[in-house]
Amino acid sequence: MAKIGFIGTGIMGSPMASNLQKAGHSLFLSTHHGAAPAELLAAGAVALASPKEVAQEAEFIIVMVPDTPQVDDVLFREDGIAAGLSPNKVVIDMSSISPTATKAFAEKINAKKAFYLDAPVSGGEVGAKAGTLSIMVGGDEKTFERALPLLQSMGKNITLVGGNGDGQTAKVANQIIVALNIQAVAEALVFAAKNGADPAKVREALMGGFASSKILEVHGERMIKGTFDPGFRISLHQKDLNLALAGARELGINLPNTANAQQVFSTCAALGGSNWDHSALIKGLEHMANFSIRDK
Repeated sequence: MAKIGFIGTGIMGSPMASNLQKAGHSLFLSTHHGAAPAELLAAGAVALASPKEVAQEAEFIIVMVPDTPQVDDVLFREDGIAAGLSPNKVVIDMSSISPTATKAFAEKINAKKAFYLDAPVSGGEVGAKAGTLSIMVGGDEKTFERALPLLQSMGKNITLVGGNGDGQTAKVANQIIVALNIQAVAEALVFAAKNGADPAKVREALMGGFASSKILEVHGERMIKGTFDPGFRISLHQKDLNLALAGARELGINLPNTANAQQVFSTCAALGGSNWDHSALIKGLEHMANFSIRDK
């Protein structure tokens, strides 16, 4: 069993860390941004004062924080992970961040004779709790094989996409698809309800046809019931679409539907919904239509 440092025990990180514990691994947590979760400590995790101390104790150091600046901070602050690394240790960034920044971070970690994997995830809080996340990995094959037993404790569909940065590129592509599917389901339900049909019955009918999807199943139900407590916050999906749109500018390509979905998310944010679940994109459409599918 491995000694694992885990930085970032929020909505996603905490159940991911718990699954590592259940698989028999030892956990080391940093308290530099607040107290470690009581349930992880009760199960045997050790709390340390800084990411540096975590890196000194652990063989693998997993990072699961919101965005590129936070990854940069926990890696390279004065008492950060890089300061505590020794040769052959492995840093696994499971956050969803910039592919370009990821390549630069990997170079700095490799310069310390340590190894780096970018391994962002998809599946939300439900997948994190169930240990069924999809994990998209960038890095060298030998390091991937070393880390695979850990990743298998947290996910089911685990793919080595390519070199450093390619995992993050795959995650950005995933977030484009998810956002456009959420928007498609939301538009369909608004159209159906405004036209006088029962949106719940329309969803039920569509679940049996070619339009069926996980988004229609899970988020379609959230839209109908109005249950928008965050599994994945709108603000985080906006961050991911910003990465997609910035990357598109760098590549000289156009992502018109991604840009449109971002505008609807921005409408939700303007309504005070930055912390709503991303399925609440429908509320932006409802606002523009001056109509709610839940008022029928």
